[in-house]
Amino acid sequence: MKTKHCLEAADVKAILAAAEAEAAANGWAVTIAVVDDGGHPLGLLRMDGAAASSAHMAPGKAVTSILGKRESKVYEDLILGGRVSMLSAPALQAMLEGGVPIVIDGDFVGAVGVSGVRSEQDAQIAKAGIAAILG
Repeated sequence: MKTKHCLEAADVKAILAAAEAEAAANGWAVTIAVVDDGGHPLGLLRMDGAAASSAHMAPGKAVTSILGKRESKVYEDLILGGRVSMLSAPALQAMLEGGVPIVIDGDFVGAVGVSGVRSEQDAQIAKAGIAAILG
């Protein structure tokens, strides 16, 4: 039997705080979502001024990232490259850049999804949040 890492409440709080700090430092109003390894919600922060739609997009990006065990940008790139059949993939909720998996010692333990600014900025914020627990 394998023992694997998992996110704890303190990890989720640290991720949200670091991601919020990155967004605030750049003057960006976003929503940040953290999910576990099954795509279940662990934390959500909708910053002041973030669009209401971002509260749906951020968790969707996180779910897409963890279920696929890759950044959600991979799916966006496939679709933009002409593989539009990816739009019908089951369970993948938001195939846009901004979802980043959290990997600890080879274990996919969750993901962070961010929505509210340009896609590459969303990913930047997500990675800043993850860096808070990977040290």
